[in-house]
Amino acid sequence: MANTYTLLETITVGAAGASSVTFNSIPGTGYTDLVLKVSARGTATGLPDVRMQFNGDTASNYQARELYGDGSIAQSNTYTTTDAHFQMNGSSTTASTFTNSEIYIPNYTSSNQKSLSGDAVNENNSTSTSVQARLVAWKWSGTAAINSITISTNTGNYAEHSTFQLYGVSALGTTPTKAPKATGGSIIQTDGTYWYHAFLSSGTFTPATALTCDYLVVAGGGGGGAADNGAYNGGGGGAGGLRSTVTATGGGGSLESALALASGTGYTVTIGAGGAGATAANLRGSNGSNSVFSTITSTGGGGGAGGSNGTQKTGSTGGSGGGGGDPLNGANGAGTTNQGYAGGTGSDGYRGGGGGGAGAVGGNATNTSVAGATGGAGVQITALATTTGTGANSGYYAGGGGGSGYSSLSASSNGGGGQGGIGGSSSPAATSGTANTGSGGGGGFATPQVPAGNTGAGGSGIVIIRYLAA
Repeated sequence: MANTYTLLETITVGAAGASSVTFNSIPGTGYTDLVLKVSARGTATGLPDVRMQFNGDTASNYQARELYGDGSIAQSNTYTTTDAHFQMNGSSTTASTFTNSEIYIPNYTSSNQKSLSGDAVNENNSTSTSVQARLVAWKWSGTAAINSITISTNTGNYAEHSTFQLYGVSALGTTPTKAPKATGGSIIQTDGTYWYHAFLSSGTFTPATALTCDYLVVAGGGGGGAADNGAYNGGGGGAGGLRSTVTATGGGGSLESALALASGTGYTVTIGAGGAGATAANLRGSNGSNSVFSTITSTGGGGGAGGSNGTQKTGSTGGSGGGGGDPLNGANGAGTTNQGYAGGTGSDGYRGGGGGGAGAVGGNATNTSVAGATGGAGVQITALATTTGTGANSGYYAGGGGGSGYSSLSASSNGGGGQGGIGGSSSPAATSGTANTGSGGGGGFATPQVPAGNTGAGGSGIVIIRYLAA
């Protein structure tokens, strides 16, 4: 690629999928043109749209002329609409095939209306109308400099591994004014002050110059425990350990210290998997796996306790501890200092304790509630938030899973912790922790009384690294 191309941001969709992605704070100086590269697949059937809008403009200010072929005929089309769009592979096309596209946006900072052009191809292992190649010329009637691009889809979500890369093109002989100083990560973004590299899966972080880096390292959450045949209920999974240099670290501890990293050295990033929920009655959930960035290790969350099994009705120790089982006040698991809190205790009345969270101890079960105890709250770190969470839950990480209850789901915890199900029943089932939050899974029930799969798995972890842009 020409040395006048500079990668500004990369966004890769994680396991939870995404209905849209946005490139914010596109620089207004240092570059003349933009190039957007897309490798995308949708979760809806057929050929869902990839839809681009500039500066939040949702009005009918986009015009297009396209040429396309589908393996049998060539066609052309002209339209005016509320976005610049093309079609991508959906769930009914050949598995694991992605639509590939490149869009060129010249003179994006000018005060004139903007033209752009692109090509796209949908791949399929057959000759049919689901195989298409397109050439498209668009015009956006906006006259402001483009400072953001939102890429949504008309139905369903973008599937895991869909990747969007934005490049700035500088004039020949000039030095770009804004570029990341390291490689690695599923999402690379800037707010003008800092660059952020978010790892949703394991990889390597390599600085191009010596850097002092803040970080958030969250381990995988623990899985929920399973009730016994008499519906003595299991505990919720504990959240993965959380270590951070910004806002707060887990367990109420002191903030961690930033890392000084050397130029040209590759630093390993490992994203801990969430622990599996218990697969048989009376068993604990599995602990989550550790997450690692350079010398920083966060401990996987503790599995929630089994129902009445004498050896497994205590929640496991972890980054945050697993919730206790029932009956006879099943004991909670301990958390890890400066990473997370202990789980809550179970009751002797068919209710499991909540898993510990990074921000609070898991709830203790009581005989007066029809639901299991709520998992401990996570920690909100908006300074290092990525695409995880929405609304009031935005920016929360590492919430504990709820314990299973007598006749009702437990409440959800901030941080993405799963809800506890109902012991002895397959409906409603416990829910799993949210991916890339390190949250615990909900306690529930498993075989032999009802089908397996009614306990919640822990959510996978995440690593986010930031450094000064200047």
